[in-house]
Amino acid sequence: MKTSKIAGLVVGATAAAVASYPLLWREWCLTWGATEREAHATLPGDDLLPQPDLLTTRAITVEAPPSRIWPWLVQMGSGRGGAYTYDWIENLFGLDMHSADEILPQFQDLHVGDVLPVGEGGPKLLVEILEPDHALVLRSDDGRWVWAFVLYEIPGGTRLISRNRIAVPDASLPVRWFNQLVMEPGSLVMEQKMLRGIKQRAERYLR
Repeated sequence: MKTSKIAGLVVGATAAAVASYPLLWREWCLTWGATEREAHATLPGDDLLPQPDLLTTRAITVEAPPSRIWPWLVQMGSGRGGAYTYDWIENLFGLDMHSADEILPQFQDLHVGDVLPVGEGGPKLLVEILEPDHALVLRSDDGRWVWAFVLYEIPGGTRLISRNRIAVPDASLPVRWFNQLVMEPGSLVMEQKMLRGIKQRAERYLR
């Protein structure tokens, strides 16, 4: 098959995927891993940004109790425990993320009002809600991003839920389309890796 024909097929397939995203698989992207009940549930921190432009609720089952997951959450951040996702991608943007493979005692004493950095030039995430073994809610210093991690114990383990609420009131239409067609799928790739990374670490330390 000629190179030009292959290129045409790739372009066509990409265009079809982009066109079908809003109707066919956007909901799956925004709620990956979450049950319908979890996706529509009221979670800690929802009131901090009541009407977001973007809402994602993603989840995973971890075969470990909440107490084994919590230490991995509170040590997250640049120059701390990282984010357990693709460090090389995050560091392309200068975020200084280095995902730890062990619990770091020096970053376990987290308090409401503390700041978790996201790179030198990134947003500062303030700890707004801290309920040990249950809820960690962060809000950016500009108030446009609320990120909640919630733990629910279930038989044999824990449901780890990650919810992002983001406001972009001043975004132009092209920016909104870029966010929807590029940033949303991209965030799923990164968050899948993060949730699986936390799961792997928490379960490994039970063995």
